[in-house]
Parts: sequence; C-alpha cells; structure tokens
Amino acid sequence: MDKLLADKHIAVRRSVRTFCERELRPIAAEIDQEARFPWDIVEKMAGLGYFGIQVPRTMDGAGLDAVSYAIIIEEISRVCAAMGLCVTVHNSVAVYPLMAFGTDRQKERWVRPMARGEKIGAFCLTEPNAGSDAGAVSATAIADGDDYILNANKVFVTNGGVADICLIFARTDPAAGRKGISVVVAERGLPGFVVGDLENLCGMRANPVSSIRLYDCRVPRDHLIGRAGQGLQIGMAALDTGRMGIAAQAVGIAQGALEEAVQYARQRRTFGTPIENHQAVQMMIADMATQIQAARLMVYRAAELKDKNAPFGQESAMAKLFASEIACQVTDAAVQIHGGYGYSKAYAVERFYRDARVTRIYEGTSEVHKMVIARSVLQSMG
Repeated sequence: MDKLLADKHIAVRRSVRTFCERELRPIAAEIDQEARFPWDIVEKMAGLGYFGIQVPRTMDGAGLDAVSYAIIIEEISRVCAAMGLCVTVHNSVAVYPLMAFGTDRQKERWVRPMARGEKIGAFCLTEPNAGSDAGAVSATAIADGDDYILNANKVFVTNGGVADICLIFARTDPAAGRKGISVVVAERGLPGFVVGDLENLCGMRANPVSSIRLYDCRVPRDHLIGRAGQGLQIGMAALDTGRMGIAAQAVGIAQGALEEAVQYARQRRTFGTPIENHQAVQMMIADMATQIQAARLMVYRAAELKDKNAPFGQESAMAKLFASEIACQVTDAAVQIHGGYGYSKAYAVERFYRDARVTRIYEGTSEVHKMVIARSVLQSMG
C-alpha cells in the first residue's frame, strides 16, 4: 500500500502510528470501559495538529491534504475508534463548513482555536424525529433584532459532552420548508445552552455523545454560516467529507481487528498446531485482508479526488457504505477466530466488534447511502 502513496503520506502514517501505539493503545480498553474522554491525550493530539488537519498553517492548522486526513483517522481508529471519531467529526463536519462557508471574521473567531485544539466542534443536525430525513428538523432560529433566538433539541451529538462550538441546523424561516433551514453557531456557556446526559452507548464509549438543548438561547445574527436557507446545502457538503472520514475510521477498525486476529491465530493451538495452520481460519483471514484493502483504496480514491478539487460525493458515499459494511464483517470474523475469548472484554476484538457496528448508522445509514449512490449513478448515466 505504501508504494501507492507519496513519501509525505508514508511519513504521516509512521508518525501517527508511533503516537497511537505509545499514547493511545495503553489506555484504549480502560477509557472504553469507563466511558471516559482522555483530555490529557487530546492535548497531546492537539499539539500534533490533529484538530486542524486540513486547516492552512496561516490559521494555525497542519495544512495537510485529504489523503493525509484519511490516513490519520485510519491510524487513530486502528487503536481507539472513539478518538478517531472525535477527530474526524471535529475536522470534517465542524471545521470544514466554517472554512468553506464562513466569513473571514468567523474563521478567525472559531476556526483558529479549533485548529489548535483549544475548542472542540460538533455538528448538531439529528433530532428525535429528524435523522436520515434532514429536512424534518424542528429546531428554530427566529430573528429578533440583531440576534437569533434558538430553540432546539439535538440528540446523539458526537463530541456533545465536550463541544465548545456547535453548528446548529435550525429553521430560520419555518414557513419555507427545507429551504428555510440554516446553520447557526451556538457556543457552550451561553444562557439557555444545556448539555444533556452522556449516552450510555454500545460502542465508541470514550466519545462523549450527548444531547444539546437550546432554550431561548440568544446568539448574534453574525453567527449565521453562509446564507439563510443554505443549511441543507452546507450539511450535504460537510457530510461528503464526513463520510470519507467515517470510511477511513471503519478501515482502521477493521485493520485493528485483523491484526488482533492474526496475532491470536499464531498463539492459539488446537489439535496440536497453531490455528493459523487451519484452512478455515486462513480462509477467513484472506477474506478479511482483501476486504480491508479494497475499502482502503476506495477511501484513498475519494480523498485523492477531493485534493484535486474534483467531485467526490459519489466516491465518498461508496467508500463509506463499503467500508462500514466490511468493518462489521471483519470484526465479526475476528471474534469468531478468537472463539469464546472473542466475546470477552479481556480481548480487544470485543471492543472493535462493538465500535464497528455504528459505522453503518452515523453520517448516513447504509440504506441512505445506497439511495445517494443510486441517484448519482442514474443522473450520471442520463
């Protein structure tokens, strides 16, 4: 795989892997069990530029390309998917919309500290009755003089428990339907800004997923991102990048599970020989490795297109769909190779198995991605 990458990308992988092996692997199981966000590790990651991967250096970011971004998310998730989730959501659906649609003043105010890792971002779209149907959001941002008054109940907000900068999708013109949805920034600490209890989730437990509730929360009108009514356009643009990040995360989870399975297969003996010598196990490992490699190439292809400023929405959706599906298949096979031990929290594959499952749900379910891909293919073929 490295032969297909530029030297700078190989260097990025080597650097991130070294950091993750040294800092994240020793605590990955612990923070999962405790559902604890590792602030000390986050500070170290911030110092390495992981919270401003594609932000220009002039804005205190790392100034890297999309392929590097995919590699970083993959490598973090290979060890600790919850922290890979934190980094990809912050970079893709929080920082990116501000960079792409924000004013210079907004970028200076929010992107610079976010790139330094001083403030964490969150993307607040999902509501109890609005998820896959993004146009069904009921949150409102009603103009009142120089302000907007926000009322919202956002759920399953990744990074919600620690986020400082929240992109709120709300109706600025309730009568305009989908065309009345806008994006407004709400900052933690404002009157009426309430962080709900952390969700007790199956996987990704070290990420503080929570609800964000806004009760008559007043924000200046210059907190509007882009134009009024541009919310769904901004959201879809952000999700193209976000899907690529989740695809990279899924590849990382699958890679981590494969490595654990191979290591176990070399140590575990049955019928007088290591189980790596059993053809049934070899067949599973062959399928796992092939699926991972295919998914990785799809992710890098989407990232390469993004770096060339070419349309990459279809490729991003395909990568996310395929990578999330194979992550579940690969982690399931890794558990099977471990046998009963794979069902024990004493082994990492149990955590990978739980973490993989949600990749088929967030940033667009697999079913929604099939709809997106089909529409794109049908349109491109006339």
